[in-house]
Amino acid sequence: MMRSLAPGGPIREPDLTGFLAEALGDVGRVGDHVLAVVPDDTRTLPMPTIFEGLKELVLPRVGRLTVLIALGTHPPMSPAQLDAHLGPGWERSGIVVRQHEWRNPAALVELGSVPAPVVEELSGGRLAESVAVRIHRLALSVDRILIVNPVFPHEVVGFSGGHKYFFPGIAGPEILDASHWLGALITNPKVNGHRDTPVRALIERAADLVPTPRVGLSLVMQGHDLVGAFAGGVRDAWAAAADLSASTNIVWTDRSYRRILSVAPPMYRELWTAGKCMYKLEPVLADGGELIIYAPHLDAISPAHEAFILRVGYHTRDYFLAQMEGFWDVPRAVLAHSTHVKGIGRYERGVERPRARVVLATALSEAICERINLGYRDPETVDPAEFAGREADGTLLVPNAGERLYRLADGTIPDIDRL
Repeated sequence: MMRSLAPGGPIREPDLTGFLAEALGDVGRVGDHVLAVVPDDTRTLPMPTIFEGLKELVLPRVGRLTVLIALGTHPPMSPAQLDAHLGPGWERSGIVVRQHEWRNPAALVELGSVPAPVVEELSGGRLAESVAVRIHRLALSVDRILIVNPVFPHEVVGFSGGHKYFFPGIAGPEILDASHWLGALITNPKVNGHRDTPVRALIERAADLVPTPRVGLSLVMQGHDLVGAFAGGVRDAWAAAADLSASTNIVWTDRSYRRILSVAPPMYRELWTAGKCMYKLEPVLADGGELIIYAPHLDAISPAHEAFILRVGYHTRDYFLAQMEGFWDVPRAVLAHSTHVKGIGRYERGVERPRARVVLATALSEAICERINLGYRDPETVDPAEFAGREADGTLLVPNAGERLYRLADGTIPDIDRL
């Protein structure tokens, strides 16, 4: 049975608490071990209220409750970050909190694979390889799973949430690499904000291999306000949330912009996640334009992938496709991230021609930016106020970028074939 709360405006905390009492009231039976898969703090959602609901509404009934933070390949959260994310006192709640370990083979179990012919069909012929499906062992050792998933437009899968919190949220690297590379092959502008994508189809096929019963709690945010909550079957709850998110988190503009200042919020502590400040704006970045990721606090590329990124740098999809033999040992999730940050472009006769220019105004040095093939600007020279209110002259300021997608109202999408 699907439960929904979408009043057409912000949901007050008492109303959310009441909704959780209904939605969580039948999650698990007496004696069950329930696993709640939740996002880390690079996603906006009222996690302390939800954690309190798990403690008060689920734990006393079932007896065993574990929260697994779906890091994907993000770095583990520190105790202080967990305090802010889950709420003070989480360590004394009686709930076991664990964080995903994608690099630890002992933490994973193989479920099988998505066969090559199926992958080829689902991907529209873009990939023709078998994809191993591994997931955190907890997903098979519990009686029921609750997936807590905020739903935003997403560069790899179209809309985040749902079974994406299995794959790649608590998965092994194989499906992470395959899904991210498939999204990169399609390109960010053609994937982001589209509900039914080949990548979503691949993830759902992998999810069919997970035998554990589960339910979904899908949430829709508008900035820091919760505006929708849907509970029920994972796919149904996600689909309803994706439809609401499409109307809430896509900003339609009547023009493209030659200069965009995309301001990263503090929750993006590394370029791996702050790249969303490019992904969500690429559809309205004009040909030959410039996008500045403004994040004075950001001083890391990616703790998990930095060595590869320093070696490879940031390039267009076609740069890699023309010479894949030189990158055979680089995880394809890294190559995908590289192309998404750089944006679409051409690579012809040994010359790379990006469609637009991406500049970092961060704590990363000019030497590092040059090494990774991105532009540099001293953040001290950037005054966001100078970018405000200048849409008429082709300049756009986007505060708290990364979760809302900007697209052209006439439906035009940047396309390599038209460059």
